Amino acid sequence: MLSYSDLKSGLSKLQLSKHLVIAHASLKSFGHIEGGAETMLTALLDSVRGVIMPTFTYKSMLNPEVGPPRNGITYGSETDLNKMAEAFYPNMPADKLMGVLPEFLRKHPKAKRSSHPIQSFAGIRADAVINSQRIYDPLAPIGTLAEQDGWVLLLGVDHTVNTSIHYAEKLAGRLQFIRWALMQDRVVECPGFPGDSDGFNIIALAVEKYTRRVEIGNALVQAVHLKSLIKVVMDQIKENPFALLCQRQDCERCTAVRWS
Repeated sequence: MLSYSDLKSGLSKLQLSKHLVIAHASLKSFGHIEGGAETMLTALLDSVRGVIMPTFTYKSMLNPEVGPPRNGITYGSETDLNKMAEAFYPNMPADKLMGVLPEFLRKHPKAKRSSHPIQSFAGIRADAVINSQRIYDPLAPIGTLAEQDGWVLLLGVDHTVNTSIHYAEKLAGRLQFIRWALMQDRVVECPGFPGDSDGFNIIALAVEKYTRRVEIGNALVQAVHLKSLIKVVMDQIKENPFALLCQRQDCERCTAVRWS
């Protein structure tokens, strides 16, 4: 069983106490943690200057009957999901795909959450980062974090959940998509929706020299310097426009990028 001391000792080895981080986590990868998500969040907050996490809400998304071409979507194919869509509200829980920790962070009394109806972020001691998000620029908090010498923290997960790579894709000029979200009184268009991330692990070797690692319990924890990560991804895409795309034949977003 991992205690707060175990987590704090491991995280301290990454030397991030003066830095803001964007964190992605799988608590089950660590093994049993005494106190669960609360203990992990406390240890994390005691080891960094501030933290943000994605608190995305996919259940607010709608699939229209028609829309713009090359948008990585089959229009009119989600009639049943549209019927189950929920209107976004400020306290809507983070999607379960985000894991347990982002929702625990969102509910923390000191947390601030952005208001994007699909791609919100929550954070503690990172208000300026959270406030930088706009409906037309959903990943702006990652850019703000990079400007402040931030880091990506992968807690028992790999680069396939590394949202910051999507931000680098956008900066490199890669095709972005439009999605639609149900609000209490209307449907809103949400540009800047990213592509698929299944191919992202290939970046690990290229960012090796910008990565710090520590094992905590059963989990590998990686910290990657954000600005360096962004530059490496941009360079790879400029050299090869198909870099980091997945190989699944049924991936509509990667197919759209290849044909853009």
